[in-house]
Amino acid sequence: MIWVLLLVFVVCLLVRVPIAFALGLSCLFYLLLEGIPLIVVPMKMYSGIDVFVLLSIPGFILAGNLMNHGGLTAKIISFCNHLMGHIRGGLALANIGASMLFAGISGTAVSDTASIGAVMIPAMKKEGYDASFSCAITAASSTVGPIIPPSVPMIIAATLSGLSVGRLFLAGAIPGFLLGFGLMGIAYYIAVKKKYPKHPRSNIGQIAKGFLDTFWSLLMTFIILFGIIGGVFTPTEASIIAVLYALMVGMLVYRKLNFKNILVIVLDSMKTSASLMVLVGFANLFGWILITEQLPQLISSEILAFSENKYVVLLLINILLILVGTFMETIAALLVLFPILLKVALAVDVDPIHFAVIALLNLMIGLTTPPLGICLFVSSSIGKVSIGKVSMAGLPFLTVSILVLILVTLFPQLSLFLPDLFMD
Repeated sequence: MIWVLLLVFVVCLLVRVPIAFALGLSCLFYLLLEGIPLIVVPMKMYSGIDVFVLLSIPGFILAGNLMNHGGLTAKIISFCNHLMGHIRGGLALANIGASMLFAGISGTAVSDTASIGAVMIPAMKKEGYDASFSCAITAASSTVGPIIPPSVPMIIAATLSGLSVGRLFLAGAIPGFLLGFGLMGIAYYIAVKKKYPKHPRSNIGQIAKGFLDTFWSLLMTFIILFGIIGGVFTPTEASIIAVLYALMVGMLVYRKLNFKNILVIVLDSMKTSASLMVLVGFANLFGWILITEQLPQLISSEILAFSENKYVVLLLINILLILVGTFMETIAALLVLFPILLKVALAVDVDPIHFAVIALLNLMIGLTTPPLGICLFVSSSIGKVSIGKVSMAGLPFLTVSILVLILVTLFPQLSLFLPDLFMD
């Protein structure tokens, strides 16, 4: 009967049923055919979301929306443009730099693509950049967000595996910056080759003003990250502090927030959080069925029967996760596959923190992998360019992302150095 579960799930995905309902419908079919009482549905859904650290997700979503609507995005872009606008293709570099800074606020790739893309793609097209290049670089740079902390997918991965959120946040820092600077390198090469424009160099006063404008947002990231790492507060408490901080900065410093738009932001954040929790609940039910059918043991034994070499196993997992990431939303893929594949990785002595970073990198790369990468669709719709042209323009950035993934896979210390340094 496990094949019925998987078949219904795949069919639902192919006909574009939302991922949460695809999980729910496939589970319902399985339970009915097996004659299992439907009381297990609310029981397993509740047990899936009854995890204290998951309370941090609505908080971080609300904090990110408050900072975004509070005028933060434009200020980050302006600051990055002052820093790098004088370089050939400076606006493209500013796009990536803004994603690296904005990553600490949004924590999700799709929100990064939508928020920064809405400002940067029209601006780049106006400056003379190819529309397909503008869309491709926006989609590619957005994948840095969930790697550089704080990150919603990292919180999910930590919840699923019992890993330390603080250690996982630190583990993503070096790979995240490697990815960001790698994308900058290829963007600069393309900009020089195509002779994209550059601006006059900003003076010290303009750079200082840009830094002061973005200082408050950078300070929030610092407070969250070092508060969790230092044991001052838990991730859940950190999310509430982030909300209060975002309210204070948005109302008193940037003065973009008022009672009317705060209410809209709260309602929007509630919808996002509720949909995510439904997804977590159905995924827990789905995972319970897989465990009952002993599918994790089957997958693990098949992979290990093929090879017990650590690097061969990681190569197979990388290929699988990139393929899954092209058509499946990141958090859903984590919920379904991460616990299964983590057991395989542990069987060949891969550090769980290292593996979590590898898994997240894979799923982020999947978001920009043609032809179904979600971030490609978001950026192409903003830039009004066909998905085919955006996919072709994104191939150099995809190549760089895969090279960074290979480096992180082969050299565990890229992920483990900072957690070992600060938390051991």
